[in-house]
Amino acid sequence: MERWSGYFQLILDGALVTIELTLLGSLLALVMAFVAGLGRLSRNAAVRALATAYIEFFRGTSIFVQLFWAYFVLPLFGVSLTPLQAGVLALGLNVGAYGAEVVRGAVQSIGKEQQEACVALNLTRWQCLRHVIVPQAFVIMLPTFGNNAIELLKGTAVVSLISLADLTFQAQVVRAQTGNTMVPFITILLLYFAIASVISLSVRGLERRLTRGLDGVRS
Repeated sequence: MERWSGYFQLILDGALVTIELTLLGSLLALVMAFVAGLGRLSRNAAVRALATAYIEFFRGTSIFVQLFWAYFVLPLFGVSLTPLQAGVLALGLNVGAYGAEVVRGAVQSIGKEQQEACVALNLTRWQCLRHVIVPQAFVIMLPTFGNNAIELLKGTAVVSLISLADLTFQAQVVRAQTGNTMVPFITILLLYFAIASVISLSVRGLERRLTRGLDGVRS
């Protein structure tokens, strides 16, 4: 039993790495989603083209290749990253590309009367986006953002390929040392599910809170 407690500690250490990857990767993905999503709606053709190129590239290439580029190829250009940094960069940029289309679609779904009201109030385009359009669109984005965060959580398993000691990596270590496959992989299965459930419940709670706020404004 004492032997297994040490192995379970290894897996819990991996869970902390996975949570850190998920939080940092989701933060980067959120930033990139808004930058690229709003970039797609820009009146500047160069900005639109740059945002579109980013989205299509990261949606159209494998996360494995992106991770290997971040960790093994970037050092050839003088940019050396730790395994954690490479994982956050690859996962954040990849998921951010999918999130960008969520941002674009949500912003475009807000009725044109809202923009007309902004014009009537003499608000600039930026003020209209910041104070009127984006707060309403954000509520629409939330469920998909929650799904994207869970997909990112599941995608963190790829970082075991660059020897980052996440949940999957530690489960493989325990399997190699004990010869037991079932126990470590059932354990990480439950841990992934628990973390995903926390993300889902948090997003639902935030969505309810923001919806109440908007209902209060509309009433």
